[in-house]
Amino acid sequence: MHLATFSFQGQQTYGFLSDSKTEMIDVREAERRLFSDLLLPSTLAEVIGNAQFVGRMQEIRRNITEASKAQFSIPLPEIVLEAPIPEPKRNIICLGLNYRAHALEFGKTEDEWRAIPQHPIIFTKATTTVIGPEQPINPHPHVTTELDYEAELAVVIGKEGTRISKEEAYDYIFGYTIINDVTARDLQRDHDQWFLGKSLDTFCPMGPYLVTSDEVSKPDMLDVQCKVNGEIRQKSNTELLIFDIPTIINTISKGITLKPGDIIATGTPKGVGMGFEPPRYLKSGDLIEIEIEKLGVLKNTVA
Repeated sequence: MHLATFSFQGQQTYGFLSDSKTEMIDVREAERRLFSDLLLPSTLAEVIGNAQFVGRMQEIRRNITEASKAQFSIPLPEIVLEAPIPEPKRNIICLGLNYRAHALEFGKTEDEWRAIPQHPIIFTKATTTVIGPEQPINPHPHVTTELDYEAELAVVIGKEGTRISKEEAYDYIFGYTIINDVTARDLQRDHDQWFLGKSLDTFCPMGPYLVTSDEVSKPDMLDVQCKVNGEIRQKSNTELLIFDIPTIINTISKGITLKPGDIIATGTPKGVGMGFEPPRYLKSGDLIEIEIEKLGVLKNTVA
């Protein structure tokens, strides 16, 4: 399912795309009309990791008919998409320098021995960075003059686990979404830790959907593309990750318990603004469009 958190007539709720992908099914309204017992919680975040809630949503999908759909389906132009998980419970976990070509452009070198990490580089973004599709990115001109974009596949964990083996890693994934790991390069450079340069408010656009893992059969072979004002800047594939998804989950969970709803951004490919000569940083009015195969397109404009 292509799950989404969205607002309709001023009220936030959640649902999934219709088969035609032209309408959003309001699952809580559908449940009220199709079932005598009500199970679903108030937010999509609460559904993640709960088999009973997921099962009810699957029941709703199976029971939808053309005749009944009109009572709880909403045309996409009438809704406002939010981030799938607007308020994560924990910081977003991120991978740095996880594509070879990007590691080389970041290090300004052709020396792979110096540039390619031997172990995953892991940092976090604050929960207050999260915004949804079409929401403006605050450029924070009083803080940074080097605003940059990073197109990334993100993994959403579906069940609690620690010391997760690589062989079992995919069993712990609920689904996938898109993240723009917006970065203040000057803050990233000036501070030994990356947290500040990555965690300014609005620096984590997310969405448009949370696509359940059953609809993404090969997450290690997804095309990733980023456009700025219509110009392709990044174009790659997740098969080029240095540390693949099972390795990432295994590494993090060795001593940290992963919980349902945890979000892991897997890294960005070559083509970020800092990689150009001279650098091509974002400015007010720029439109960033990130597309990942099977997941949709995430669009945001710099305010």
